Amino acid sequence: MSFSNFIQSMATVLPEVPKPIKKLSLNEKLFWTGIALALYLIMAQTPLYGVPTGGADPLAYTRIIFASAQGTLMELGIGPIVTAGLILQLLKGAEIIKIDFKKPEDRALFTSATKLLTIIVALIESSAYIVGGFFGSTLSPTAGFIITMQLLAGTIVVMLLDEMVQKGWGIGSGISLFILAGVAQRIMWDIFSPLPAGNEPFGLIPFLINSTIHNRLHATIIRAGGLPSLSTFALTLLVMFIIIYIEGMRIEIPITSIKFRGFSGVYPIKLLYTSNVPIILVSALLTNITFFSQQIWARYNPLNNNQFLNWLVMYNRTNIQAGPIGGLVYFLTPVHGLDRMMAEPLRAITYALFVVFFSVIFAKLWVDIGGLSPKAAAKSLVDAQLQVPGFRRVDVSLESMLSRYIPTITIISGIIIGLIAATSEILGVFGSGIGILLMIGIIIQYYQLLLREQLETMMPRLGALLGIK
Repeated sequence: MSFSNFIQSMATVLPEVPKPIKKLSLNEKLFWTGIALALYLIMAQTPLYGVPTGGADPLAYTRIIFASAQGTLMELGIGPIVTAGLILQLLKGAEIIKIDFKKPEDRALFTSATKLLTIIVALIESSAYIVGGFFGSTLSPTAGFIITMQLLAGTIVVMLLDEMVQKGWGIGSGISLFILAGVAQRIMWDIFSPLPAGNEPFGLIPFLINSTIHNRLHATIIRAGGLPSLSTFALTLLVMFIIIYIEGMRIEIPITSIKFRGFSGVYPIKLLYTSNVPIILVSALLTNITFFSQQIWARYNPLNNNQFLNWLVMYNRTNIQAGPIGGLVYFLTPVHGLDRMMAEPLRAITYALFVVFFSVIFAKLWVDIGGLSPKAAAKSLVDAQLQVPGFRRVDVSLESMLSRYIPTITIISGIIIGLIAATSEILGVFGSGIGILLMIGIIIQYYQLLLREQLETMMPRLGALLGIK
């Protein structure tokens, strides 16, 4: 049986959300988008049965990307969906699997393959969490099975919610929506949380009120341990403005249409050409490094008495969940807050260099196999019957012209994204540096989608001309 036949046979048993029978209004789409968001938030607050609550979280700095919540049905978040999608996109970009997205049957095949791989990844990750002791080292086989089924069920529900939103019931992408909700939730927590952090409230506003009552306003400027303060709030706003400004920077190449005489426009090449994909891949890499280093330490060096493995990583035997305390992996994890950055400058520098270096590597990789290369862009222009004035309408000519810009912008894009994410993480901005990057990009995306939806509602013919469905 061929791969396509196997996927087609599996598609008959995979859960699926049907498309709406008729086109929904904007209000109806907003309603169903709200339903999807509400269900996600409920699952993100529903604890896993049989899993102890509380304790430190060694994966806290990567949870924003995967919209996950420790110890809940959203422990895996959108991780399996994103991982499965990236794997298949890479396989398609490398032409290991042959998929033509212009053909409806190929698009359906790709969707079914993504669903099946998502379920497989969820099972693998769930098993790894249990074997690795993330839920305790004394779990019975029955308890492990129950936890695995809960995590699998949570992943399937999130997968279906994302499919529901993308198939026309909602607006945009469920994955983007859940990431946005997770970042916004974390920012609200940093600002308003009344829960204690030591002898003081955690959130900025409760701490500000408490400091005003006790005549200690100076203490709100900088707080130890990277806790929310006026300085981190100001840095958060600054980072937001920088990202919004950079998002609007682009090179515009004039284009004309062969099919429609008199039509002219521009082909934009954004400064952030690779978007946020490189930093997502870097975060996934850091997550795997943390996870597997913990497994190696637990199996081969639990007493920190192996000098060779100590160069790799060391953990506190009484609190492994608090993260590494030494070794190479320790210098690849971020510090949080100005005080910790000053206390451990080498760790801050190595983390930043690691993030920037691999952001550039993944940016180049994504452009080469993600359909963003000069060759792929030139082919897209030719297929769309567009040309650049002064250049022949052939792939080779357009590719040569685009090669002047895309490789350089790819490197610059990776450096900028890596620097913003790393420095923001180190400085302790609200919602984390990676979270702010993702949030701004998603908000801009939703703003554009809502404008198009409103335009289509007011001017249906113009909406049809723009290809709004």
